[in-house]
Amino acid sequence: MRAHPHTRDAYCWFADMPTRWSDNDVYGHVNNAAYYGFFDTAVNRFLIEKNALDIETGALIGLVVQTSCAYFSPLAFPELLQIGVRAERVGRTSVTYGLGVFGQNEDKASAQGQFVHVYVDRQSRVPTPLAAPLRRAVMDIIGDQSV
Repeated sequence: MRAHPHTRDAYCWFADMPTRWSDNDVYGHVNNAAYYGFFDTAVNRFLIEKNALDIETGALIGLVVQTSCAYFSPLAFPELLQIGVRAERVGRTSVTYGLGVFGQNEDKASAQGQFVHVYVDRQSRVPTPLAAPLRRAVMDIIGDQSV
């Protein structure tokens, strides 16, 4: 079954993200691989801004174990995008983030995807329960599962 684009109200937090010249491909639109960079940047910006994760020296780090993306309409350089972020599932050691990529003044996502982080000990890489600041931050962006 083909996915349908979500609207902005399906997301709880947004990151502004300008497209770059190098994001475009030979077909004149943002290349599919760039969307995964948008997802990674938005999730990590959220975690840093909320003081939920110390990406440089913290004992806990998030490893991406799964991603997906559905595309609905093209985007191109130059454009300022907004990446919507929500938590779709919060487990003991993992978070599934839902993401929507919105063009300027667009209410429907041009693309949307999922990004799954498993949080592990930085040294041993063993899955580790979410630290309290991380759990609080992602619980604040739990999205509506009916969309």
